[in-house]
Formats: sequence, structure tokens, C-alpha cells
Amino acid sequence: MALVVAGERSGVGKTTVTMALLAALRKQGDRVQSFKVGPDYIDPMFHQFVTGRACRNLDPLLTSEAYVQQCFAQASQDAEWALVEGVMGLFDGASGAEDVASTAHVARLLDLPVLLVLDCARLSRSAAAIAHGYRSFDPRLQFAGVVLNRVGSDRHLSLLEEALEPLGLPILGRLRRQDEISIPDRHLGLVPTDELPALRQLCDRLAALAAESFDWERLGPLLKGVASGSQDQALSMKESDAESTPISQWVVLDPMATKIPNPKPKIRPRLAVACDRAFSFYYADNLDLLEQLGAELIFWSPLQDAGLPEGVGGLYFGGGFPEVFAAELAENGAARAAVRAAVRAGLPTYAECGGLM
Repeated sequence: MALVVAGERSGVGKTTVTMALLAALRKQGDRVQSFKVGPDYIDPMFHQFVTGRACRNLDPLLTSEAYVQQCFAQASQDAEWALVEGVMGLFDGASGAEDVASTAHVARLLDLPVLLVLDCARLSRSAAAIAHGYRSFDPRLQFAGVVLNRVGSDRHLSLLEEALEPLGLPILGRLRRQDEISIPDRHLGLVPTDELPALRQLCDRLAALAAESFDWERLGPLLKGVASGSQDQALSMKESDAESTPISQWVVLDPMATKIPNPKPKIRPRLAVACDRAFSFYYADNLDLLEQLGAELIFWSPLQDAGLPEGVGGLYFGGGFPEVFAAELAENGAARAAVRAAVRAGLPTYAECGGLM
């Protein structure tokens, strides 16, 4: 079992709630597996910072429904705890007519209950109307309960509890307004983890907040991963195709498509992957796929290294915020010259997003 942390819209505190839960769970066990709905790069960085494990993206639009199911099954099979963070509002997806690629879509695919985060900063009884509307909008969804975020006072909390009581929807978290706990944002998302030197202290505070703010007696069993589940559940997972199938064999776009071959080259090609504060947008699945297809990944820093790693047969520049570090990148003339020479010499080079700059 696992939970899907969803919001009634963006900005209600999904990531803060998710990080608080992950930080508290990390203190209870070593194997905490997180997931993020959609193509987001930055939120998974925060997950990984807390858990020490690569966060996996669940995006049925970029991949497929089958891929999402396989990814979740394989990544969570040895986890003591598992948690999925949603994207935007619960039903917001790639279309206004349906919820494809939304948090609700993924929750249905994985048959997981939803923990709905409500921003209560500017409402009281209306919270019940919102919760009722979300729970009744799609009867196919399961709701574990709600988290009341940004509660202002004891009186405010009392009003919220009274309003929600007739719904019979469990309140699994009550988080008071924490103006001193915030994660800075930039452009369309949060500031990446490598640029936040005080992040460890923030995670410690979130863990302490979670310990006193969530109903762990009811919440804990819902977050138990397969490794902590019953033998029947573990056996079911063990016997599934997802557990033993390498990522290179997963269904990506067309369930009937030919699977990607999994060659075993005699000599592994070395691939230089730019990875530092300027270039940090990578999907864990992509890197795993490259390794399973035979590549040896050599990470290097265009900000700090004087040149490319020795003996590489290709370059991979992921996205990030190179414009923020333009001055530092410009100062490293040796690295730029090495890249320029390699590209002009015909070294296979792939770049995406900010890496194209």
C-alpha cells in the first residue's frame, strides 16, 4: 500500500506535506520510496535529498499507463514506505474534458487512496464543501482522508473539524501556519536543492512538525511499502512481471510495440553526463536505461572541471538553469574549449532543455 498526496490546486502545500511525511518516515526506516506525478524535475530532487533514493516520475502521457504501473511496482518492491506526490490539482491533467495524466488518473492506475491537502488559510466551513466536491467528483477514487494545512488558531481548527465531521472523512493531518518554514521558488518551480545550503535543517524541522501534526496511528499502515506488507502482498509483487523485467524492456508508448533490445556490448561506451548546479534535470529512469543498455555513465561538472573525462564516447547535457550560472560557466574557458573541440571532432552529443544553451 502507499498514499497519493494530492492538492485541490497548486500552491496548497503538497510538496511541504510530502517532504514532512518523507522526513518523518526516513527517521523510522532506511527504505522510503517516493514518486512524483508528471514530468517535474525539481520536486523529485527534494524527495531524493530526504530519502536518499531516486524519486521516480509517473507520467502516463510521456510513457504509458503500463509503464507507470511497472515503474511503481519495481521501485517500491523493497521499500518499507512508499508515497506519491501529485501534480497541480487532483483532477488537472492534459485535457479539460478528462483527467488524463492527472494525479487522479495515476491514483486509479495504481489503485491507491488519496490524501487531499486543503489550504485552510482563508476559509473555515467552506473546506467541507471543497472536500465533499473532490470526493464525489469521481466515485472511482478512494480517499484516505484530508490534511488541514495552514491552520491559524485553535478556534480556526475547531471550525474546520466541525465542518468536516458530517462527511466522515478522516482528518489525518493538522498543520498550523508555519511562516518560518518555506521553500523558495523561481520561475515555474522551486529552487533546486543544490542551491539551498540550509535544506538539511529545514528537513529536520519538517520531520519534527510531522511527528506532532499527523495521525500516525491511521496514517502509518497506509504508507507501508511491500517490504513491510503481508507475505501475500509481497508474493504478488514478486510474481509480477514488473519485478524482474529490466527498465529497457518496459512498455513505453505502445503496449504492442517491440521491446527495446538489451545488448551486452563487449566494451561499455563511456558517456560524459554534465551534472552540477547548472545542469541537474535528469530522469532516474533515463539514466538507468542508458546503463542497462551498456553505457558507463561518467558524471562531470562544466562549472568546476577543466575538461571532459578521459576516454568518453559521447556527451549528454541535461536541463537546468545554466543562465543562472552563466558567469561561472563563461569563466571556465577550458571546459568550454574541450566541449567545442569534442563536438567539432564528431563526438556524439545529446542535449535537452537548458543543456541546449
